[in-house]
Amino acid sequence: MSSSSQFLNPAAAAQRLGVSAKALRLYEQRGLIIPSRTAAGYRTYGPDEMARAGEIVALRALGLSLAQVVRVLAGDPESLEPALAAHQITLESRIRDLAATVENVRQLRADLAQGRSPAAGELARLLVPETELAVAFDLPWPWGGERFELRDIRPLNYIIGPLGSGKTRLAMALADALPGAVFLGLDRLEHGSAAAQAQLQANQALKARVDQTQQWLVDDGATPSDALTALLAGLESENAAVVVVDTVEQGLNHATQEAVIAHLRNRGSGSRPLFLMTRSSAILDLAAIGADEAIILCPANHSPPSRVAPYPGAPGYEAVATSLATPEVRARTEGVIAFRPPQVA
Repeated sequence: MSSSSQFLNPAAAAQRLGVSAKALRLYEQRGLIIPSRTAAGYRTYGPDEMARAGEIVALRALGLSLAQVVRVLAGDPESLEPALAAHQITLESRIRDLAATVENVRQLRADLAQGRSPAAGELARLLVPETELAVAFDLPWPWGGERFELRDIRPLNYIIGPLGSGKTRLAMALADALPGAVFLGLDRLEHGSAAAQAQLQANQALKARVDQTQQWLVDDGATPSDALTALLAGLESENAAVVVVDTVEQGLNHATQEAVIAHLRNRGSGSRPLFLMTRSSAILDLAAIGADEAIILCPANHSPPSRVAPYPGAPGYEAVATSLATPEVRARTEGVIAFRPPQVA
């Protein structure tokens, strides 16, 4: 094998690492990795750069901010301890769940040995845990009351659609139907600062979590703001089993949006579900969607919402892509709403 075959272009390197090309550029901007250059000036990643990038990806998966990654790779392991402790808790939780499933299998085998067949639903529960969250309800206006069902709810669920597609109504209906769900509306921006600060002063544990998360985000390039504080107060609250957020990017600049979504992706597969309504390509990066994420599209023609696979050619993919815009474009159209005819009783 020639030495040139060991060097990858940014797209191939990102695919092998399981991140986006945008993430590789961010690592480069922070001085974490320096790709080689071809004679024509194009970036290329050899074995040394890929090994370094692999370490960065692993540390990010443990929940470290980019600033913490810089310190760890510079020889300061202090930031690793809390991240490893949290990862251990997640792994131990998975072990307990697996042990419970093994015990169920053992009991079913013992029953079979004594001639007893499994009761209705027992085999299905081996494949689908009883704790799996699912929801079903009749769709509100502007739909016609069609039945909407959503299973296999992921830790990160994006609600997307063009103006006037009904995505806000869907988000509110989801918050009403999901057990223990909280709807974080745009009123957080109107009186969110005072309300969030009062909430944080009354709950010091919540304040500590918000302060820690905000520092993580600032290390990743976010800009502190009242909008960010109000968002984090809702996301970090322990009073909700599910959080549904209306227009998560509202009031946040481009760098802050990227830092927020990177943080939410690092929560892990066992995290409580979030439903994020968005039209920002910084929040919903179609090239970076992982296994713990799902897209729900509200079509412009008011057909029932549906899940959309995150790859070109999938049904609904182009509609999702054309509903997204950069934060800069979104800022120019902020406050624009679609005309809705009066609802007929």
